[in-house]
Amino acid sequence: MKLDILVFAAHPDDAEMSCGGTLMKAISEGKKVGIVDLTRGERGTRGTKETRAEESAAATKILGIHVRENLELDDCFFEVDKETQLKIISKIRKYRPQVVIANAIEDRHPDHGRGAKLVQESFFKAGLPKVETFDEQGKLQEAYRPDSLFHYIQDRYIKPDFVIDISEFVDRKLDSVKAFKTQFFDENSEEPITYISKPDFLESLIGRNREYGKLLKNGTYAEGFTVNKIIEIKDITEVF
Repeated sequence: MKLDILVFAAHPDDAEMSCGGTLMKAISEGKKVGIVDLTRGERGTRGTKETRAEESAAATKILGIHVRENLELDDCFFEVDKETQLKIISKIRKYRPQVVIANAIEDRHPDHGRGAKLVQESFFKAGLPKVETFDEQGKLQEAYRPDSLFHYIQDRYIKPDFVIDISEFVDRKLDSVKAFKTQFFDENSEEPITYISKPDFLESLIGRNREYGKLLKNGTYAEGFTVNKIIEIKDITEVF
């Protein structure tokens, strides 16, 4: 399946929290969207890799995305090396998206910035014919570099280079995040309290969307993104 948008996320729930509204909006416009999670999030304080997998499946249905995979890299310890880059390159060549979206370039969790760097390097190398990767059937894949690489913004505030209006999708976005039941506030949970399981975390998450929403011409909620290169604008009268 050829995708329009391919999202890479260091952990299950990264994409939901940071660009879930954008993905649902793109799907509503007829775009094909997929997510590749780098790890199972197996070293998170709460839950297990099995519960994370179940929660990820539930969130996937809410988002309505077309495909989701997990590379099963080592949570907290994956490296930006040849082996991991080839795995990323193979997925880019498999789905041949127009746009790739990756983790925040810098964030509270070290996996996020490292995941961003991993995708950045792989994005470029995916277009080099002499970097060889093979599909699931062992067939040599054609080189392919997407048009654009963007980074979503996560816990730490980063000034966005552009924002996407998600006002129509903010409630469903929150539902997709809450699908990760073990990770967020549950008054009946006996697991340890973490940074993201405190009662006010989800409020701050939507608060960030409201903050970026102030940059919109008409909407109320937005998600922010950063870019690695200057964006070409074809019609200056359609830029708000």
